[in-house]
Amino acid sequence: MRQQLNPRRLALRSGGLLVAAALVVGIGPGTASAAPTNPTDSQIAGAQSARDQAAAAVGSISAQLAAAQASADTAHQQAQIALQDYEDKQAAAQQAQADSDAAVAASDAADAARDQGQTAVDDFARSSYMGGTTNPGFASLLTSGSPSEFVERAALLEAAGAGRSDVLDQLTVLQGQAEDAQTQAAGALSTATTLQAEAEQSLASAQAQESSARAQADTLSAQSADLQAQLTAAQQTLYGLQGAREVARQQAAAAAAAAAAVPARSTPVATGSSSSRPSSSSGGGATTPVAPAPTGGSAGAPSASAAATAIAAARSQLGVLYSWGGGNASGPTLGISPDEALVGFDCSGLMEYAYAQAGIRVGGTSRAQWSNNSDKQVDAADLQPGDMMFWASGSASSSIYHVAMYIGGNQMIEAPDRGQRVKISSVRFGGDYFGAVRPSA
Repeated sequence: MRQQLNPRRLALRSGGLLVAAALVVGIGPGTASAAPTNPTDSQIAGAQSARDQAAAAVGSISAQLAAAQASADTAHQQAQIALQDYEDKQAAAQQAQADSDAAVAASDAADAARDQGQTAVDDFARSSYMGGTTNPGFASLLTSGSPSEFVERAALLEAAGAGRSDVLDQLTVLQGQAEDAQTQAAGALSTATTLQAEAEQSLASAQAQESSARAQADTLSAQSADLQAQLTAAQQTLYGLQGAREVARQQAAAAAAAAAAVPARSTPVATGSSSSRPSSSSGGGATTPVAPAPTGGSAGAPSASAAATAIAAARSQLGVLYSWGGGNASGPTLGISPDEALVGFDCSGLMEYAYAQAGIRVGGTSRAQWSNNSDKQVDAADLQPGDMMFWASGSASSSIYHVAMYIGGNQMIEAPDRGQRVKISSVRFGGDYFGAVRPSA
């Protein structure tokens, strides 16, 4: 049951392979008068085994591919995290470098100021020595004009000497602080640079793991495509053999019926329309589903070859898992969420595959299959093997939600629902029954 065509269904369509497989067994789309060779049981069994092995291989590698893609996605997330960590460490290292540069500049400035202070003190000492005293103002004291001037000059000279000493002490302290700041900044820079290098290594490792995981997923994807092609070829071989057997059986039955009808013409008998209907449609009592009243179908007689081929193709998929959005003209495929990791069919995918083997494109969704064949409608009372039956929640075709294939005897083949497999079911008529079409007409 699908509302939209699964994009995966466009990937493996190959009409040339279908026609080639049909020609191998001697049948082709629309060749109802062909006389195919009836394959042996061992040929069909061998083809069935080959198909099953190919399907198992596709299922196995699909699981591996899903796991590899999940690993690649996880690796990508880890690489993104590593990238963010690296960028944080890189920003921290850049800031540490800027702080270190500023500390070095401050230390250099402190050194220069300390040097200037030291020079001033050295000049003071030198001039005192050259003047014959450690106090360059001693001469000025001797030349003072009064005791009060002497005291004033002595106080000024003492303050000047003390000021030089205090400034030098302060510059020495600032120089030590600047050197400490420079040392701390250099340590922080070293730590930040180390962390940046470690983050860079982690990033490179994460990116390498992602690259490896992606490469593995790509390899499995290519292998999956090859195995899917092998499965398609095996399915085409199988449906061709089954279709050939069914057509041969029908032609033999028709020949036997024609031979039996020759002597019957010499004996007058009553005729009626019931002779044209299968016995299974008129008997069965309470166990026979009640068909809706005729509405006047527009479909002609079915192509026995096309219908038989479609039925054989659908039968060949009995037991295949239901997969939401799965299946296309080439066979079962991965579905869509929540069945994106499950290979199988949904209801319309099974119909698309079955009729594609007869060379008939019915469409990819149940609604499209009704719309594309709406000019070939048949009444429930006139159902023939190969007709497609539809169910809907309302009276409009936009409400169609399920499709199945009538195979005769009040039975149909369908891909029922999630958690189930392709199977043969009893025909269901009821309030949800929408109608039927005959693609082979």
